[in-house]
Amino acid sequence: MTTTTPGPLQRTTPTFVGMPKFPKAARTALANTQQRRNLAHATGVIRAKRAKVVAELPQWEDLRLAGSQAKDEVLTHLAAYLEQLETNLVANGAQVHWARDAAEACQIVVDIAKATGADEVVKVKSMATQEIELNEALEAAGIRAWETDLAELIVQLGHDRPSHILVPAIHRNRSEIREIFRREMHLVGRPAPEDLTDEPRRLAEAARLHLREKFLRAKVAVSGANFAIADTGTLVVVESEGNGRMCLTLPETLVSVVGIEKVLPTWQDLGTFLQLLPRSSTGERMNPYTSMWTGVHPGDGPQQVHVVLVDNGRTHVLADPVGRQALRCIRCSACLNVCPVYERAGGHAYGSVYPGPIGSILNPQLRGTASDIDKSLPYASSLCGACFEACPMRIDIPTLLVKLRAQVVDESGRTSAEARAMKALAWMFGDSRRLEKVQRAATLGGRVLSGRTVRHLPGPFAGWLSVRDLPNPPTQTFRDWWDARDKGDPS
Repeated sequence: MTTTTPGPLQRTTPTFVGMPKFPKAARTALANTQQRRNLAHATGVIRAKRAKVVAELPQWEDLRLAGSQAKDEVLTHLAAYLEQLETNLVANGAQVHWARDAAEACQIVVDIAKATGADEVVKVKSMATQEIELNEALEAAGIRAWETDLAELIVQLGHDRPSHILVPAIHRNRSEIREIFRREMHLVGRPAPEDLTDEPRRLAEAARLHLREKFLRAKVAVSGANFAIADTGTLVVVESEGNGRMCLTLPETLVSVVGIEKVLPTWQDLGTFLQLLPRSSTGERMNPYTSMWTGVHPGDGPQQVHVVLVDNGRTHVLADPVGRQALRCIRCSACLNVCPVYERAGGHAYGSVYPGPIGSILNPQLRGTASDIDKSLPYASSLCGACFEACPMRIDIPTLLVKLRAQVVDESGRTSAEARAMKALAWMFGDSRRLEKVQRAATLGGRVLSGRTVRHLPGPFAGWLSVRDLPNPPTQTFRDWWDARDKGDPS
């Protein structure tokens, strides 16, 4: 057993290099009409599939409650469940490593890979490894990391960044994928067929043939885990293509990088989540492949199993009684698929592997709000509430967004124009005589503008009037109307 005791928290999760804050990045994304069409089509299809399979379960709300309560139980007693998980993993032959931050987690994986003599690894789709930028760390150490999920393969070959939790290449259409395969595959392995078309079946076949040789020769695989069962020491990965099954069974060494919040208390709890996750993510009743492994089994599967339990800012989130509910997230992406902001801006604008509504609350908590990107993310929402309605874990994302906005303002130490305006309004409403004077002044404006519509204002008010008209002030105040009424004037 190799165990490192967690030390002081170090939040070092990087943002995407060179990324501007959300409003600027979103404005650029909005100009990409092809990407907007791709996103609108893909999210629309997934929303419709999800709605259909969720409607089949009359107990859906009960499942949501059960899932959120199980996660809250873990988060309330996380240290105890992590120790139980470690004990059972070790008892089943796995080696457990603890990583305080991204750098430590990456170094652990690099050292394991080097110890085997491997110069390449195959990877199961994993948000945790993207979060810590493991691929870049492996490349720097001279070890090639091959993504085997189809969408992740497209992103990797395209020298791109993922833009969705479930479908990282959602911003690409079929013709773009065909060109990426034809241009890039031959540089890193088996080339794409000369007669490759953009038919989905042909694209999948090209990826399968390209990856097969990597699966068969790989000595080391790296995975994440959707769930880690404390009372059995079992790790669980759900997927749709079978690439994960290949990685989890063929190599001699398996390294699983797992966020400490992925723990479930008992084996029985897994049944709830295996109903919630596939319906919320892919719109399916169950995932085509559900792989579970419990340590080492002689002669069957990897003979060296390592589990890296990663903090990387999670204990900071856990310390906030309100913000900790973000750690319930099971990475289903349901909130992205219903978010009008995400659908138009796309995932790259969020500057993280966690885009959309969940990224807007998770990133500032994991990374802090020191960067312009993380300061802007709590504002990347219309607060419509669709994300909460779709979330299988009942994460109250709108409430957390408002809380984080307040935090950003408080930490800035500056008084915004909005805050100054609210202070002025409070002064005005605090005295009836002041309010009366302001009302009378407003009626003068109403009489001057009688019959005319204000369509343009200078400076910061211009954007507000670009989508709405400014109502004209009334020509008389309520006080004036009331006085006239008492005097018998019906007007």
